[in-house]
Amino acid sequence: MVRRGLFTLVVFCGGALAWAQPNVVVILADDLGYGDIGVNGGEIISTPHIDALASRGVRLTQGYVSHPVCSPSRAGLMTGRYQQRHGWEFNPAGRDQDAGVSTDETTLADAMRAAGYRTGLVGKWHLGSEPEHHPVSRGFDEFFGFVGGGSIFIDGDAPGVESWGGLRAGRSNTMLRGLAQEEVVEEYLTDRFTDEAVDFIERHADVPFFLFLSHKTPHTPLQATARYLNRYRHIADDATRIYAAMAASLDDSVDEVVGALNRAGLRNDTLIVFLSDNGCAEYIAGACSNAPFRGHKRYFHEGGVRVPFIVSWPDRLPEGAVFDDPASALDLMDTFLAAAGHEEVSDDSVNLLPYLDGTDDGAPHDYLYWRAEPNWAVRDDRWKLIRYNRTDFTQDDLGRVQLEPPEGGWPTDSPHGQVTLLYDLVNDPSETVNYAAGRPEVVERLTEAWNRWNAWNAPEAILPASRSTLAEFHGEIVQLVF
Repeated sequence: MVRRGLFTLVVFCGGALAWAQPNVVVILADDLGYGDIGVNGGEIISTPHIDALASRGVRLTQGYVSHPVCSPSRAGLMTGRYQQRHGWEFNPAGRDQDAGVSTDETTLADAMRAAGYRTGLVGKWHLGSEPEHHPVSRGFDEFFGFVGGGSIFIDGDAPGVESWGGLRAGRSNTMLRGLAQEEVVEEYLTDRFTDEAVDFIERHADVPFFLFLSHKTPHTPLQATARYLNRYRHIADDATRIYAAMAASLDDSVDEVVGALNRAGLRNDTLIVFLSDNGCAEYIAGACSNAPFRGHKRYFHEGGVRVPFIVSWPDRLPEGAVFDDPASALDLMDTFLAAAGHEEVSDDSVNLLPYLDGTDDGAPHDYLYWRAEPNWAVRDDRWKLIRYNRTDFTQDDLGRVQLEPPEGGWPTDSPHGQVTLLYDLVNDPSETVNYAAGRPEVVERLTEAWNRWNAWNAPEAILPASRSTLAEFHGEIVQLVF
């Protein structure tokens, strides 16, 4: 193997040259807000290692996920297709053993393994727990983590641990290795996942690998150890201090992974993507930040779906660059396959490499779409249209974190009609002014675009929505389902 210019070349016995396949690493945060990292303007939490990753890559200022809650967002990322195409539209909410993402879908791990990669998942899966839906049945050669949506981080009674939002004492984590081997984890879960990721890199440094480090940090329950809390003793508010400490553990994780790649001599040849599965949550007492955007996890407003998003590949992409056009986590499928030298596979996914390196000066997408039926949204290069259901719940119900669903889940119709919201994301990215009444032609055009997209979705969700909450926009109470 010889290095020449910016790329690694492989010399075959016959003397022919070919580009080597880069390693690929995805580091996914769970409920990390856009404004929680320094490079996006965050001021409370110090994230020097995430910021350094951006300095060696491209920061996507309009990087989106395809859903504002965990499991369907991950389904979009993992299949490269809008999750409504194959029915994984809502969080399973404790129903992981009832169903999972359709086995007819090709996963990112399937595609990368077929492209010659060793594939590994460390952390949270949340796309089905039965054997046919398990990560090792969906393209991953190795798995260490948990298949459902919930876990704690550490026993709340352990020395130096602080917890917020409920009793987390007297418990430990049991993780899976492979399909069924159980391991009790007593150390802080973020640290253990990081160690497992580093070990994967070290063991597979001589072959192309795809590593998906799927953290639960900084999702609830908010828990942190003294190692990270000591950096934020100046913060008096418990939730904010613990959340900041959790983000610090995530930042350290990025540093450890990058350090492992450097030690193995693989950093320049590795395509790293850092992003969050959705915006940060409203129900943690203001401890996080989606600034400067409105809304949170569960919302189609920018705070729910625009996330921290960094792509770094020193051998191919510019360093310290900013990409301002809308892009999606769905695009990782075709981006990774293109980097690996294979054909793209998804109509919903776009290879971002020529856009990020400046070869193509256009935009990857004409429109991006969202749906948690009956609510939906669509955006183009300037405008975003949102339709939320009106409700017969009242102002007195606004404080309820979750509403009790009817038998069979929340319906997908709109008996009380819908609120129409139209925002100018170029001039009002914080979505403060509703232009729907004054720009009916834009509402009509975006509605037609969304209807064309929606016509190709699955006729019904695999699991109905079992979770819902209320929000108020421009004097209207609306019902969110997820």
